[in-house]
Amino acid sequence: MIQAAVLVIFPMLVAFGGISDLLTMTIQNRVAILLVAGFCILALATGLPMQAWGLHALGMAVFFVPCFVFFAFNWMGGGDVKFISAIALWIGFTPELAAFAVLVAIYGMVLTVGMLLMRQKLIVPTLLFQQDWFLRLHDSKSGIPYGVAIAIAGLQIYSHTAWFQLIG
Repeated sequence: MIQAAVLVIFPMLVAFGGISDLLTMTIQNRVAILLVAGFCILALATGLPMQAWGLHALGMAVFFVPCFVFFAFNWMGGGDVKFISAIALWIGFTPELAAFAVLVAIYGMVLTVGMLLMRQKLIVPTLLFQQDWFLRLHDSKSGIPYGVAIAIAGLQIYSHTAWFQLIG
């Protein structure tokens, strides 16, 4: 049962958050809330020691504090801040957290460059211009759905976390 939870809860919620940001430019609060709740339930079910709880909370804080500052300067959306912080909670204050940060930066850069190129009126199938979500992405006044980059990085790092040792 725990193995199934490890394989389903985090990946499902992170994928949903990334896709939601792509299609609606919004990551709903419930995604971050469910990620935190899922972590707590799984941590209790596996008997995670209190010291480990602290390291996971520290991982979350390491992301939340600077990202909240980015939010205050309007450089990052509130949904992105909650999303990345909840993912960092699952990773914990480990070397994987640093790798996660690097991957978010790389994928965020690739996403941003790709979005800017797309918005320069490159050849795009006409069918896409009939989709509301694509029109939102193509609008140069809308932001960048960084939740996509955050989700991809989170899913890539997740298999290297201590949670996957529970599967073996």
